[in-house]
Amino acid sequence: MAITVGRVRWGAAAGVFALLLAGCTAQGDGDAAAAEPASGPREIDWAPCYTEEELEEAPEWDGDPEWLETLECGTLTVPVDHSDPDGDTLDLALARQPASGASDQRVGSLVVNPGGPGESGVSMLDHPLFADPVLEAFDLVGFDPRGVGGSESFACGDWYAMYDARQAVADPENVTDDDLSALEESARAYAEACAESVGEEFLANMGTVNVVRDLDLIRDALGDDRLTYAGFSYGTYIGALYADMYPENTRALVLDGAVETERPNVEVAADQAEAFQAAWEWFVDDCSYAPSCPFDGVDTADQRMEGILDRLDADPPTIRDTRVDGEILLSMVSMQLYDEVSWYDLAQTLAALDEDVDGARPALEELYDVTFGQQEAETEEGDEPEEPGVHEDTEAAMTAVNCADRDDPTDADVYRDAAQRAAADSPYFGADLVWEQLPCAYWVDTEEAPAGFTAPDAPPILVIGTLGDPATPYGWAEELADQLDTATLLTYEGAGHTAYGYGLECVDSPVDAYLLDGLVPETGLSCPAW
Repeated sequence: MAITVGRVRWGAAAGVFALLLAGCTAQGDGDAAAAEPASGPREIDWAPCYTEEELEEAPEWDGDPEWLETLECGTLTVPVDHSDPDGDTLDLALARQPASGASDQRVGSLVVNPGGPGESGVSMLDHPLFADPVLEAFDLVGFDPRGVGGSESFACGDWYAMYDARQAVADPENVTDDDLSALEESARAYAEACAESVGEEFLANMGTVNVVRDLDLIRDALGDDRLTYAGFSYGTYIGALYADMYPENTRALVLDGAVETERPNVEVAADQAEAFQAAWEWFVDDCSYAPSCPFDGVDTADQRMEGILDRLDADPPTIRDTRVDGEILLSMVSMQLYDEVSWYDLAQTLAALDEDVDGARPALEELYDVTFGQQEAETEEGDEPEEPGVHEDTEAAMTAVNCADRDDPTDADVYRDAAQRAAADSPYFGADLVWEQLPCAYWVDTEEAPAGFTAPDAPPILVIGTLGDPATPYGWAEELADQLDTATLLTYEGAGHTAYGYGLECVDSPVDAYLLDGLVPETGLSCPAW
């Protein structure tokens, strides 16, 4: 099951079964010390991201050629361990869209992060973002956090052995000792392989506290006295912690799709299970009013959906080299819950599958491309298509950051209890969300970030929460807004993951005014759904 937490409406999912769990729990005592800068000046040498040949060959769906032509890319060298600024280093990948306005209109740089952990801020800039006034005033800057994309990304081990172990569990609500032993073995093997292939030192410094230190070096290299930042999903944790560690260097922070910052991964996953179930039921209820919907209501939807999943399992069609069975369909459904605008097309596809799997193939192909990114099929005549889940390891950075940031239980029975409850609460989405966290029980020791930070000295911060968010529950936005002393909460009353940047005037206008002029929206501002 793929549940990618990040700015997914601006980019493709990371992989068919990728779980990019939102949020990072901060554990430890006291404030995280801002690292001393490494010796020597920091500069970014910018150059065009794409050659003329690359722009000519880029498929139409891969971005606006005129936008891509103006993108600039560069790198910034930072310490692996900020407490040892003259030790090992790594190069962070960055991209920039220069401000389009006159020099007297320019405010500075607006750094963005799409979430994950594990999503690429460089790739995020491949598509136009923000309204014209923002583009005129700011250089947009995206960066790949350490261990992500062009910033020395890495693979760990056999992530899909854990998927196979989960698939072998006959009853997710009743996990046997043998089931648990297999799950433990696969999770421990993954954690150990990661430590061996990447090195314990690198993993120990993968946490958000070091991403924040990197971000301050980026701010300095960009020439900005204070940071203007927009973070989505997990990116809200980066921004919130930055406000606490570097309040004097903070100008404006937009935190959209706020994450939980206090509890272990296993508990956060349980929250997500409830949120995905609520979003699914919201979709079913919304769909039941449409003439093409296969569901009559929430009470009978699961029985109808089981029939669709069983038919796909019995004879899965091959799309883009992948056998699309029931699990793949659930993966696509979970991703479409991120965007309420896509719900009509999702309902059409499920209705077609309910009638006839073969006849639904065109709709299923379109849903696959929308979910995972359009791509050319590579299967040669006579080749066997891939089994679901045979993909590169795209979950390594997500796992490394989540495990680094949280104080997780080491007793597998804790995960079993939580997974069984999640399976009961959310049959389609619950158990996997918990089991994805099991490698953290065997992870290397890491630097701990502060717990309970409040950023008391930061300027006003803007938090955005969506009532029907499946990945970062609205309650998390309320919690973060209460936690940060200077935060104001803006509420979107619709569904989907994150709210800013989709043409919602009630959301976008106050956010733009805050970014441009520092104008904080009125307390309690709540924007109606589409």
